Amino acid sequence: MLRVVLADDQDLFRAGFATILGAEPDIEVVADVPDGAAAVRAAREHRPDVVLMDMRMPVLDGVAATRQVCALTSSRVLALTMFDTDDHLYAALRAGASGFLLKDAPRADLVNAVRVVAAGDALLAPAVTARVIGELHRRGHPDPARAAAVTGLTPRETDVLRLIAAGLSNAEIAAHHHLSEHTVKTHVGNLLTKLHLRDRAQAVMIAYESGLVIPGR
Repeated sequence: MLRVVLADDQDLFRAGFATILGAEPDIEVVADVPDGAAAVRAAREHRPDVVLMDMRMPVLDGVAATRQVCALTSSRVLALTMFDTDDHLYAALRAGASGFLLKDAPRADLVNAVRVVAAGDALLAPAVTARVIGELHRRGHPDPARAAAVTGLTPRETDVLRLIAAGLSNAEIAAHHHLSEHTVKTHVGNLLTKLHLRDRAQAVMIAYESGLVIPGR
């Protein structure tokens, strides 16, 4: 069973998400809470696979709550927002979120998002990715610390990181390099370990922040 915590200050959203996810045979909603501080407490108590985290909540906002959940637990955070232009997008990914989901997404997309994030994959819609890349472009120069970290990768791992940032799946990377999918998974696991990253969403971030991938090219 995939264990989920719902964090949103709007009762109707929490009730709706709980009904949709609770109807799935492999998903259990273990807690639903109305603010960021309560989300952190619930994550520490229940150790869920995924926390669905609204970005705009009282007591503790979604970005700060995401940062604490990722620092204190192994739970993955799926950030919830009403708009794909939300100014919190970049900050939430920096805080450790594994992806974003619009609150008005179709039912099937919500269920799929929970499963994708729980499996350790990134969930970045094209509009969200474009927004984040735009923010990185605005920030200008690469982060020296990130750039130094990437130099510790092997040439193959570096190339796999570029392809992850381009949005390719493991199967697509395997086809691109004529490798087995198992070999690609090994490369992905190795680069995540070397760079101290939680998942592919963080790999996308470091690829751009390090200057390995240049926005617009």
